[in-house]
Amino acid sequence: MTDTRIDSRFDSATTYAPYRRRRARLAAAVVPLVAVIVVAAVRFFPYGDRGYLSTQGWPIRGQAAYQVGDQRPAVSAHERPVPIASLAKVMTAYVVIQRYPLQASSNGRLFVVHRSDVVDTETRRLTDQSVVDVLTGERLTERDALMALLLPSANNVAMILAREVSGSVSAFVEEMNAAAHSLGMTQTTYTDPSGFDETTVSTAIDQLRLAEAVAQNPTLAAMMAVTSYRLPVAGEVYNTNALLGQDGFVGMKTGSDDAAGGCLMFRSRREVDGREVDVTGVVLGQRGHNLIAAGQHAAKQLVDRLAPRALN
Repeated sequence: MTDTRIDSRFDSATTYAPYRRRRARLAAAVVPLVAVIVVAAVRFFPYGDRGYLSTQGWPIRGQAAYQVGDQRPAVSAHERPVPIASLAKVMTAYVVIQRYPLQASSNGRLFVVHRSDVVDTETRRLTDQSVVDVLTGERLTERDALMALLLPSANNVAMILAREVSGSVSAFVEEMNAAAHSLGMTQTTYTDPSGFDETTVSTAIDQLRLAEAVAQNPTLAAMMAVTSYRLPVAGEVYNTNALLGQDGFVGMKTGSDDAAGGCLMFRSRREVDGREVDVTGVVLGQRGHNLIAAGQHAAKQLVDRLAPRALN
């Protein structure tokens, strides 16, 4: 059963309204121009002009959950499993790094790109999925692959990781669901490693549980705070999270498509009662002309209401 404890300041929420899926429209941020466009989209619409929150403090649409420091989580009402788009990649990264722990000074094991991966990449590109360029025989380090997964949100690399780690995508998905179960994510079902499938569903409180687990891994948490990274073939890739480095935001992962709307798993360092704390949270199902920006606007408004003083 979903934990629906509501913070005393926010005592109600708007029920999530489902949306019919068309096809995913998240483009890969693989060139500087795209990164500039994402940042510009966020800055063009000032946060104060976007009223994503209700008078009770929760997003008007979708659902959310957050945790301030070591306090108990607060959860919006009426949560139910919904598509989460690329937030699924956080679990993919978590499973990989649990299998092959990666230290800050290491690049980890090598993953080999097969001809079938190149074909898969081109197929995904035709349906406007987020991908990065790969070549047959390319050798990606674990760090390379995780950066491609987490920054430009490469669906094709999610498939490569799944096969290389577990032998098949289906076996890897089983590991994702086993990991979710171990973290108490009782309303989460993963059906693919990228989140492109609308049958990969979760709730904000379940994704918050994952965010808290990921925050305990310093290597993975640091990766999700990086703004850009150079891959062997694709070259420089950029993080789709334009909040990084602004207003105390230090991670974690964006997600967006027509079925899921705009989603964001986030961490922001804030001052609460004279001490520094991390505000960790998740917003799902945000709507707007730019879905990624919509998720970021909603998250920032939520954090600013909770703890207005940001620590950069």
